[in-house]
Amino acid sequence: MTSVISYIEHNKKRLVFLISMLSILGASILIWNYQKVKKEAAAQDEMFQAVYEFEAGEYTKALQGDDTHAGFLDIIQTYGITQAANLAHFYSGVCYMQQTNYEEAIQHLKKFKAKDYLLQARAWSLIGDALVEQQSYSQAVQYYKKAAEYKPNEVFSPIYLVKAAIAYEAQKDYRNALKCYQKIAKEYTKSSLYTEAKKHIDRLEALM
Repeated sequence: MTSVISYIEHNKKRLVFLISMLSILGASILIWNYQKVKKEAAAQDEMFQAVYEFEAGEYTKALQGDDTHAGFLDIIQTYGITQAANLAHFYSGVCYMQQTNYEEAIQHLKKFKAKDYLLQARAWSLIGDALVEQQSYSQAVQYYKKAAEYKPNEVFSPIYLVKAAIAYEAQKDYRNALKCYQKIAKEYTKSSLYTEAKKHIDRLEALM
């Protein structure tokens, strides 16, 4: 006990400084979290109209907004640290796909990050679609396979594998296209694409 008191006496200034720094850090974290919550709420409010325009097929308006409502691009710029801004990247990517602006679509979809069951794989698949439109088939395959392997499931994984197979065939890489269909036939027997995959297996085996 005496040694502890002695240590405190000899290091009083240092301890006061350390406590002050920890207090400032704690206050800063609280303020940052408070501001983040406020920004998130504001961003979600702004998203409502943009999503409405998106669902109506008004992709330019959804992206750019108008005199009274923000578009997805405004939300990204203003509320960059929020989940709403992250989701706005996904919506922006889809909008640009609809406008055949594939390079912008890719840039936004690459910035979108999610841990959910559906959207992350969907974003990678859309990047693959944009790359196919640019005839960058080998890169497209990478994204389709990435989507197929993300939380594999009977519904979506076979769809992404079929897309990968089509991209392989565009390069005349029939062996790897065959592997994609074989994976569906082996691992996704309950998929609605199972029968189609079996037909493509027979076709490609005959072709090779």
